[in-house]
Amino acid sequence: MTRSPIRRTLLGAALLLAAVPAASAQDASTAEQTIAAMTKIFGDHPGKRSNHAKGVVVEGSFTPSADAKTLSKAGVFSGAAVPVTVRFSDATGLPQIPDGAPEANPHGLSIKFKPADGSEMDVVTNSLKTFPVATGEEFRDLLVAITKSGPGTAKPTPVEQFMAAHPNAPKALATAKTPSSFGRQVYNGVNAFILVDAAGKRTPFRYRIVPVAGEEILSADDAKAKGPNYLVEEMPARLAKAPVAFRVEAQIAQPGDSTKDATVAWPEDRRFVDLGTLTLTKAVPDSETAEKALLFMPNNLPDGVEVSDDPLIDARVQAYAISFGRRSQ
Repeated sequence: MTRSPIRRTLLGAALLLAAVPAASAQDASTAEQTIAAMTKIFGDHPGKRSNHAKGVVVEGSFTPSADAKTLSKAGVFSGAAVPVTVRFSDATGLPQIPDGAPEANPHGLSIKFKPADGSEMDVVTNSLKTFPVATGEEFRDLLVAITKSGPGTAKPTPVEQFMAAHPNAPKALATAKTPSSFGRQVYNGVNAFILVDAAGKRTPFRYRIVPVAGEEILSADDAKAKGPNYLVEEMPARLAKAPVAFRVEAQIAQPGDSTKDATVAWPEDRRFVDLGTLTLTKAVPDSETAEKALLFMPNNLPDGVEVSDDPLIDARVQAYAISFGRRSQ
């Protein structure tokens, strides 16, 4: 790969889906090829996630807004504050990747909501505005292209050919940024979901999670100068001094907005609804143990929130289940 910002962030962004196998039995060969490609890229790291291997776990609460319960009948939006467990992470399957490395982009933020009624909900987001590919098959092809594009590969390399054939991929990768803190970055739900209210009205939306303190992005030189663990160390230190808050927003789709193509952003003039405030208050005592046990599933949803027709949601579900099984062995 070249040294351009897009190429350097390609590796991390491409692996957001972990080990994406296809959802059906007849596509087993796709799963095998995908897992083999990932292993070739990163090696095997027992007990760690296939992707976003490096992270930190914190806890806090989510307080829904008054508007949230008008859009969804889910208990998480009913009005009472809900306990949450959150994991911030770097991209790639490398547990020791420096936090400021371009390949550590995009960063992830995953939330597990735990309301009193037991209707648990998971939300998985990252710092890209869109995703580079639209299907699990395209993701496999991207991984294979990466494995075939090492130093000395004739140009155009397979990954360069892939990028040329998928013009939305470089657009997505160009949005990768390195923050001063996990708590100073905007995170996006690139997949669409559906809010369902008490009357059955369905509202397609995408998540956006915005730091109350504002986004603070580092230059490439400043990021490079940071310590290798500055993000995972800074968050617990920050929380020891004061809570960190995010606004959880829903970007509402208009007729004609695609809910099944994560490579396409919806126009910024679409309505954003404030769903509530995420307030993080403390780091867990043993993040490594907590990370190994945590499983965030995009389809782990309560009544009142549903998956859309985006094929990447099911691809992620299949991927995360396999990754969890492997690190639990």
